[in-house]
Amino acid sequence: MMSAARHVLTFFCLGILLSFQAFGQEVKVDLGPDQLGINETFTIKVTLSNEKIKSYDQFPEIPGFQKQGISQSSSMNIINGQMSSSNSIIQYYKPSRKGQFTLPKFSVLINGQAVASPGKRITVTDAAASAPSGGDAFDPFADFFGRNEGIPEFVEIADDAFFAVNIDKSEVYAGEGFTMDISFFMSEQNQAPFQFYEAGKQLDAILKKLKPANAWEENFSITTIEPQTVERNGKKWVKFKVFESTFFPFSEGKIEIPRVPWEMIKYKVAKNPSLFGANRQEDFKTFYSSPKTITVKPLPPHPLKSEVPVGIFQLRENITTLEAKTGEGFNYNFGIAGIGNINSLAAPKRLPGTNLNTFDPNVRQQINRGYGQISGVKEFDYFVTLNEAGEYPLDQYFSWIYFDPEREVYDTLKPQALIRVTGESKINEALSGQRLGGIYDKIATESNQFLNQQYKYYFTNAINVLLLGALILLAVIIFRKK
Repeated sequence: MMSAARHVLTFFCLGILLSFQAFGQEVKVDLGPDQLGINETFTIKVTLSNEKIKSYDQFPEIPGFQKQGISQSSSMNIINGQMSSSNSIIQYYKPSRKGQFTLPKFSVLINGQAVASPGKRITVTDAAASAPSGGDAFDPFADFFGRNEGIPEFVEIADDAFFAVNIDKSEVYAGEGFTMDISFFMSEQNQAPFQFYEAGKQLDAILKKLKPANAWEENFSITTIEPQTVERNGKKWVKFKVFESTFFPFSEGKIEIPRVPWEMIKYKVAKNPSLFGANRQEDFKTFYSSPKTITVKPLPPHPLKSEVPVGIFQLRENITTLEAKTGEGFNYNFGIAGIGNINSLAAPKRLPGTNLNTFDPNVRQQINRGYGQISGVKEFDYFVTLNEAGEYPLDQYFSWIYFDPEREVYDTLKPQALIRVTGESKINEALSGQRLGGIYDKIATESNQFLNQQYKYYFTNAINVLLLGALILLAVIIFRKK
């Protein structure tokens, strides 16, 4: 980390020096030679004048060549008191066979700006001699100013870093939350330079393997990767958290968290660093997390075992008055605050009781995601009316049962409020204002006539049958007398 800090300080000071004189940005693309030996290296070099290289995308592929890494370099010139600088990024390619190859036209994004090149034709011949055979004198300053061709020698620095999927609990009850965070750690003594590589894309891939399917998730919504100093096993580390969520499993069983990879850019550093040459080369290292298992236990036996929430909760009452008149309404707020799955909390149970009337409550909730846990409050706001004078302890009308995983017991939250009601009885008025339901609901829609047309039809037919029967009976009597 101290080495990284020195690099940051160097670039910071250089940035201050460059700010004294403004120059326009110039971008230049340099391609390697048209012809090279199979043991030589081809390069694509992009140089920015008076601007630092902050971002870049992938360089093109060249048929018949393999990419050999990326390095960056910077230089500064002071001429007649005027200062200018340039920053370069170099992609190296190694030929895989002899022949003629084409680098097609391409463009690469540098600091969000597309830089184009027409490409070129490259001929790869037999291996070239490792050193010139002529009598050119050795220039001891050539490497210092970066004039010698070829790849600088880079070495890998041992790192003190690891990648981890952390679980705050290895055993929970069904409905109890456990928090998972995914982080990269570097010790404070680490000297190896690292950089994150496609963190969002990697995270999407590993979350498909890590997230438990049968659980409710509360995501902490990490949008930026911020360093945080933590102590772990008696040692100080810099922690870079890329994901954090709390999961509430629905049922008992085992949740397996598999081993997953995480790739970082790890730079190799120049064995013989120079002031203006390429002093580091981009490389990659893959870290792996350790697998984890979470045991989800069933709740103890209880008649409401499958319904009760799980967490650490307390009642937070709010009431507009403790004294009321018969028939006059008041607001009563039953608030549940604590740690657990706030989103799933149901309204308190309304116990049977006389003379107290309520409607369905209005509901408000606030969820807090922080310090590795989910907490908050859920409020149920009732409008209450009482129609008979007397004292009304609200614990006889409301109750809320939950399971406390720390104490491993079922508990009940009950109101403490006692309402004193005065005034004349309003029971009869309350009854008259209620819907009676059943056949009473049909009174307004039915005809006020004793018989409607349907009944009149059946009645007429019955009379006709009776008359016909009487005539037949009379005819029989007369026939017997004769």
